[in-house]
Amino acid sequence: VLPSPDGPAPSVSITEIRQYLRAQDIPFHDGYSCLHTPSLFTGDRGDQPLSASAPFTLFIDKTTGSFLCTATLAEGTWQDFQANVELRHRGITPIPPASSEEMEEEMRQAREDARCIWERALPLWELLDEKEIKETKALFGISMVTDATLKRFGVRYLRAARSLVFPWFSPQDATLKGLKLVRVEKKGSTITYVEETLPRFDSYRNLFGLPLIGRRDTELVLTGWELDALALHQAAGVASLALPRGASCLPPTLLPYLEQFKRITLWLGEDLRSWEAAKLFARKLSLKRCSLVRPGNLQPRPLEALNQGLNVTKILRSALLASHKSIISFRQLREEVFGELVNTEQVSGIKWARFPELNKLLKGHRRGELTIFTGPTGSGKTTFISEYALDLCMQGVCTLWGSFEINNVRLAKIMLTQFAGRRLEDHLELYDEWADRFEELPLYFMTFHGQQNIKTVIDTMQHAVYMYDITHVVVDNLQFMMGHEHLSVDR
Repeated sequence: VLPSPDGPAPSVSITEIRQYLRAQDIPFHDGYSCLHTPSLFTGDRGDQPLSASAPFTLFIDKTTGSFLCTATLAEGTWQDFQANVELRHRGITPIPPASSEEMEEEMRQAREDARCIWERALPLWELLDEKEIKETKALFGISMVTDATLKRFGVRYLRAARSLVFPWFSPQDATLKGLKLVRVEKKGSTITYVEETLPRFDSYRNLFGLPLIGRRDTELVLTGWELDALALHQAAGVASLALPRGASCLPPTLLPYLEQFKRITLWLGEDLRSWEAAKLFARKLSLKRCSLVRPGNLQPRPLEALNQGLNVTKILRSALLASHKSIISFRQLREEVFGELVNTEQVSGIKWARFPELNKLLKGHRRGELTIFTGPTGSGKTTFISEYALDLCMQGVCTLWGSFEINNVRLAKIMLTQFAGRRLEDHLELYDEWADRFEELPLYFMTFHGQQNIKTVIDTMQHAVYMYDITHVVVDNLQFMMGHEHLSVDR
């Protein structure tokens, strides 16, 4: 059923997206916030399968399923993407989803207006006299920003509107796609910055500074303001970008451009709102690669830090990791959870071959679980547990026995008898044959007997786990390991 034009697009999960791509033989990489695939819109023949050697320029948002091709700037919803895949199968070269004619006209007009303004604006250092340059720079608080930095980022000044002009160049072909004008309004001693964008804000998708980013850059500082990006580049020489709408939002269409970075430091501003926004954006960008600069007295926004002569590099180094290593979000577990749902039988553990009733109770042997067997002396705990452990061991579960009550020779004799399924004392001629087979089991014994220091026992277990990949440890029994006098202590 197609969604009604005004209703929300039906949602899609990352699992569905991955399944669809696999089913359609579309190669993809798993990125931080997007899946990367070869583009449907770059001119190869429609009926050919997408090649894994083609550049992966199409990005599918893991949360919404909407896509953006950075090579052709085609974008659309997940439904648009599926429709285009269908077209390809029919041998038709997909056409990027078009926006309405009104929108197209509006964008064209905005670009034309931007071009006119851009041509009238001047580089700051080309103003008539030194005094005007100084006054203008002081007004915007950029006295410390060098002409070289302004030139590198292409910042100009529009005298008629007394505004700084920040260009939005397409990263593809360096054409001018839009502008942001910033002017200063003074009311008494308070200064406010008034911004205006061409095209309108909702279509203004610029990451200021993007054309200056190299393909090999892997670290980035993300700021909330164009002047902060200038200050960062000048003071610390780092790759820096400014979000088009500051700390108010990070449009998902910008995420594809941020995929190449292994580390992103968010330094959005100096107030609590910026801090909250930074934490929110870090989730969007994938927590594991984000660090945040916490606002504080000695950590103002980058431009202010430059003006105060603070060490910007030092502030960047003190950024906090967004993901605390002991805390993760469901998003990071999502794929594993799906795997568990698909493989419920495997998740419930390794079944016992000899104890079908036990399988009903415990489902199977799983790592990381503790099972305690209790019963009076002589009720058969050791006999049962040796059989229970042997059953798993025969299925390849690496097992470590810590027998503190009976010695290892007697325990091994019980287990060998259970393994052979007969009284070997009556069939001594078969001993070597069964012993050889028993020896091949992944079974190890700790050499302790009687009461032991807990730490020594734990260290031995850890060593065994490391050396032999033990996944099942049996302690028989707790009372003997602890010694009788310690039972009052809740160990």
